[in-house]
Amino acid sequence: MATAAPALAGRGLHKRFRIKGVAEPTRALDDVTLDVPAGKLTALVGPDGAGKTTLLRLAAGLMSADEGSLSVLGIDVAKDPQSVQDRISYMPQRFGLYEDLSVQENLDLYADLHGVSKSVRRDRYARLMEMTDLGRFTDRPAGKLSGGMKQKLGLACTLVRSPALLLLDEPTVGVDPLSRRELWEIVQQLVDDEQLSVIVSTAYLDEAERCAQVFVLHGGKLIAQGAPGEIRNNAKDLCFIATPPKGTAPRTLQAKLLDAPASIIDAVPQGGEVRFIRRPDADAASVDTLLDGAPVEPVPARLEDGFMVLLRAQQAKAKARAAPAHPATTSPNGESKDDVVIQVKDLVRKFGDFTAVASTSFDVRRGEIFGLLGPNGAGKTTTFRMLCGLLPASSGFLQVAGVNLRTARAHARSKIGYVSQKFALYGNLTVTENLQFFGGAYGLRRKRLHDRMQTVLQQFDLVGQEQATSGQLPGGFKQRLAMATGLLHEPEILFLDEPTSGTDPLARREFWRRITALAEAGVTIIITTHFMEEAEYCDRIVIQDAGKLLAIGTPQQVRVQAGSAEDSRLSMEEAFIDIVKQAREAKRAPAQGAPA
Repeated sequence: MATAAPALAGRGLHKRFRIKGVAEPTRALDDVTLDVPAGKLTALVGPDGAGKTTLLRLAAGLMSADEGSLSVLGIDVAKDPQSVQDRISYMPQRFGLYEDLSVQENLDLYADLHGVSKSVRRDRYARLMEMTDLGRFTDRPAGKLSGGMKQKLGLACTLVRSPALLLLDEPTVGVDPLSRRELWEIVQQLVDDEQLSVIVSTAYLDEAERCAQVFVLHGGKLIAQGAPGEIRNNAKDLCFIATPPKGTAPRTLQAKLLDAPASIIDAVPQGGEVRFIRRPDADAASVDTLLDGAPVEPVPARLEDGFMVLLRAQQAKAKARAAPAHPATTSPNGESKDDVVIQVKDLVRKFGDFTAVASTSFDVRRGEIFGLLGPNGAGKTTTFRMLCGLLPASSGFLQVAGVNLRTARAHARSKIGYVSQKFALYGNLTVTENLQFFGGAYGLRRKRLHDRMQTVLQQFDLVGQEQATSGQLPGGFKQRLAMATGLLHEPEILFLDEPTSGTDPLARREFWRRITALAEAGVTIIITTHFMEEAEYCDRIVIQDAGKLLAIGTPQQVRVQAGSAEDSRLSMEEAFIDIVKQAREAKRAPAQGAPA
């Protein structure tokens, strides 16, 4: 019996791009050779700019390689891209839903584009509605769906025909943990029931852990491949959990470990503790000194641990790894960290008859990292926008940096920095031009503006990229530039709206090392995130759903509320899902004593 052709087979693939303002072309793919098995779930992982999206676009026949050969489902893509496109479905990072059209109309439009017959549609639609649970919302405009539901609809539109290969480019970016889990259940069901070949690029290493095969890309090169267990083995016997002394935040111990690259490969907060990877050749005494008596126990390696070992090795080849740059920020006005800088009492926001935020109250102290968490559509973004002064409250009291936001929003905004999820950069301007524009908007002029620009260029590793057009930069560089623009005027409060969405673990570590340094200097941080591991960096978190506050407290207090014992290592993702599910089930349950 003949062996089935690989889903994808590449030999010596090269692809280069020119970025305006950068002398040397960017090597998006550099001599990549790989075979992706058919009928399996395969992951492409790697840091920003690794070449994942480029490889998927080559496979979809949307661009051609400069050198090398690529076949998809046994077809030479360069010679016959249309035949490939007739047999595959591709869901890019920004899938093109028509927001004014209903769920059903979007499905019909994509079925028309792909020539799906009426008879085939009936059965296909029924299966897609069952898998995605969108059957209740067929008449709802796509623009009125939550982020998670939009992603499900995008996947359903991608699958209106039955493909032989499904290409997914970061399908769960910006999606909450509940929706992320549901999306993966849909994809796994397709693989199991239809033996569909799926290639997915992802920044979530726990997602890649589900896959049969993992390909690790870095700087356009393929640096590792194999089953998840083979990648994990790079960190075998090197992983440990340390329990910080009482009163010490996990992020403080993590920062101390990350700042010792001669002994430590990686460190990340986890379940109120710190998970770290020790270098194989690390001196035991120096590691003990770093831990300062914190209890330690070994733990099995995860895929993310093996991935970080590979990435740190690549960093070492490129250049000696330096300690992360820490923003040189002083505590604003020398004020006490016990000062309350944000006060929220009975905050309400309505859109017509719809209540997006219902009677929410909390306060935030100076130098605190405060997290707003919730599923897509929970009201956290609305709360966030009110705190920033971008959206007026319907009722309630809201004071930021000593200014009442209901009466003096413009004055309050001068004291805050803001980094949005979509990075409010001007894509046709260079790095320097973006900094000049935002600096001017914040009232910086001449020498003060010049000095602050030089400082943030150094802090965020943007030296050498000054003349690069920001719209052509990789995601990690855009994130750093967005942070630099938000901190130009040295704000008292920094608002971060899903700033690490779609970034790889390495970029997230470096980002949070900077945030930790800012908080230590007295800057107050308000952050929304869908990476539940990032809640571990926060001093306190709020969980919202359907506009209501479900939980507030330290990460450990929230874990306990979710039903975790004090000494349990329940992950924040598990705690988040448990709290949201409990609240939704309580809401659905019939009221006690209600008449039949």
